[in-house]
Order: sequence, then structure tokens, then C-alpha cells
Amino acid sequence: MKLSVIVPVYNTARYLAGCFASILNPDLRDYEVIVVNDGSTDQSPEIIHDWNRRFPTLLHPVDTPNGGLGHARNVGLALARGEYVLFVDSDDTLADGALEEILTLTEQRFDIAVFDFVHVDEKGQKLARFSGCEENSSFSLQERPSFLHAPMNACNKIWRKSLFLDNGIAFPDRLWFEDLATSPKLLLHAEKILPVHKPWYLYLQRQGSITNATNAERNREMITVVHGVLDYFREKDSLTQYSAELEYLCFYHEFLTSVTRVNLIDPKSPVQEELRDDYLREFPHYRSNPYFRGAPAKYRLLAGLIEHRRWRGVHMLMTMNKKVKGR
Repeated sequence: MKLSVIVPVYNTARYLAGCFASILNPDLRDYEVIVVNDGSTDQSPEIIHDWNRRFPTLLHPVDTPNGGLGHARNVGLALARGEYVLFVDSDDTLADGALEEILTLTEQRFDIAVFDFVHVDEKGQKLARFSGCEENSSFSLQERPSFLHAPMNACNKIWRKSLFLDNGIAFPDRLWFEDLATSPKLLLHAEKILPVHKPWYLYLQRQGSITNATNAERNREMITVVHGVLDYFREKDSLTQYSAELEYLCFYHEFLTSVTRVNLIDPKSPVQEELRDDYLREFPHYRSNPYFRGAPAKYRLLAGLIEHRRWRGVHMLMTMNKKVKGR
């Protein structure tokens, strides 16, 4: 079997029909859909059962006690029979015709294929398209180390399953930012990363997602995530080789994005201080990083405000930015 599509489900009953309709096609062959019900308490189990009755040879449901998104993906991985795996979150969809093209792509030989994704709203209106990869030909991380700065989303990639199994890599349980915790480790082992410039994944922007969440406290988990990535590269004797790339990866996700996300929620939150202090302890000389020197001016401006604890200024800038983007 070429492809296993893994769909973790937790209380997303209102979105399941759209998700399943985009990934279930009885006219296509050589793939399966594994739906992991992660202890849902809404109508999701009944909806999964109904779709399983309609597509019994394609859709394979499994129930597990609630353990979080990472846990549910790991359950799916353990059951997957495909040479490749594709993760689809249960409130998202694939674009029309994407599944057929993905199956055709798996006839090639690669370790990871990276495609574009589109943000959509609750009405299905397209908000923005994002490139998964700027390269035009296949590469490895050693050849293009700056790919560590591409979106680390798990869902805009087709993964050779053996990358997980052969290297003992799994998603973390009950931890936010599980994609960032896992994708860089997998990239390190990929010999052939294949760019595909097609917008196959439609990512729903809804209240309650991590990017839109109002839980400042859970942003502390970014500290665990970035140190886990650094420790893994250190364990594989690759920390020095990718030191500049990893320093900037942590800068963007911990020092910049997580701090400003917390600041927007509460400009007096101690969590922003913890994130700031943790990054500066690890990377006190980040301003000499070549990627930082080439970063957009707004990143460097925010970095200065964060470094000097100008929290009110950070809040004003991020609030203005949010208004400009219409959020």
C-alpha cells in the first residue's frame, strides 16, 4: 500500500463531513484512511461510524482515550500500512483533486514531499496561500540547511513512514507545538526532500486553534519543544553543523512568535519574560546570526523591544499589526 492518511479527531463533529469528503474516494486505489477518535465527547464517534459504514474498505476507525493530537497521530502511525503517511487534521480538508495527485506522486521515490497550504475561514473563503518550500528541485537538509526556517507543519508534507520508525521518532503527547517538536528531527534524516508547488492543503482558521488560542500559560511549552529539538541535534552530533539555522529557528518560534502571542493575550504575563530569558540564556549573541541580520526590519524592531522588555511597545505594535491584517 502506498499511502496512509491519518486523521486524529477530537470534538470536531461539525467539520468531519467536509474533511472526510475530501479524503475518501472509492475510485482511487492503494491508500487507506485511519481515523483516530481521541476520546471525543461530542457527536464525532457517531459521525465516524456512519462514514465507516459508507466506506468500510477505505476508512478504518480506532478509538483511544484522550491523549492529545500527538498521541492520536502516533496511534495512527502504529497502524498505518502505507509506505507514506499524510496527516490531515479533522477540521481541515484537502483541495479538490489533491488526493489523486498525491497518490500519483507517491509512485516516485522520496523521503518527504512538501506542498503549499491555504488558510481558509469558516465559510471556506481563501484567506492566504503559503509556500511550503521555495526550492525547485529535490534536496537534503545538508544541502539546504535554511529549510529549517520553512513552515514546520506536519500536514503539508508527505512522509516516508520509515523516517519515524527507523529513527525512533514520534510526536510528543499532550504538548502544544508538536509539529515543531517533530518535523526538524525527521528532516535531519531525509535524503530526498521533494518540493511540490501545489496548494493541496486547506487549513481552517478557527477560534481555539493554537495560533488563535488565548491560553498564555501553555506557551511555556515552547521552551520544552525548542530544547527538545536542540538536544536531538546535539545527540546526533549535528548541533554545530546547523547551529546558525537552529539559533534562528528558536529565535523565530520562541523569542519572537511565542513572546508576541503571549503579549497580545496579556502584556503583563510572566510567561513572556520566561520565554525571553530562556532564549537569551541559550543564544546571548543572536544578533550576530546571519539569518537575523537578514531578517525583516519588523522582526529586528520587535527583537529589540523584547530584549529590553518594552512590553507596552510590543503590545502596541502587535495590536496595530492585528488590525491591519483584519483579525
